Amino acid sequence: MIRWVLLAAALVSPVQAGTLEGRLVTFTVETWDDRDAPLLVARGRTVTVGHGTEFGLGPEGFTGGLDVVPVAVEIGPNRIELSYPKGIGRFYEAKFNGYVLRFETDCALFEKVSVDRAGTTMKVTEVWAETGALFINVSGLGYGPASTLALDVEVADCPLS
Repeated sequence: MIRWVLLAAALVSPVQAGTLEGRLVTFTVETWDDRDAPLLVARGRTVTVGHGTEFGLGPEGFTGGLDVVPVAVEIGPNRIELSYPKGIGRFYEAKFNGYVLRFETDCALFEKVSVDRAGTTMKVTEVWAETGALFINVSGLGYGPASTLALDVEVADCPLS
């Protein structure tokens, strides 16, 4: 009898140990010198992480002379990959100009985040996590169809929301 109660409790509050799969995530582009006064905050898009490409952003129309660079984002269980299928250029320089992935959780989701140098052609040096959010700064970097960015992540045992 006790086993059935424990099994039922486990089914009611699932924990996705060490993976991003099945998690709700919002992806957006932000540009700011002062975080409290952003120059650009793109429309966020929210999906549940599954198989294949989660996000394929394109231009949204200029805001203060800035627009979204087309980017494709694929999120795996312990990896995030970005690529630039269209266009070529350089990202606007600011204290932060990049991507924010906000996973629905109140727990510190990322135990470790590192750039996979073998899977990355861009010179990304600034990536950090805050609770369930991951910030990727690409300020001033070049991009094009051959550009890639791959991040390996260690995910904590946070409950799914």
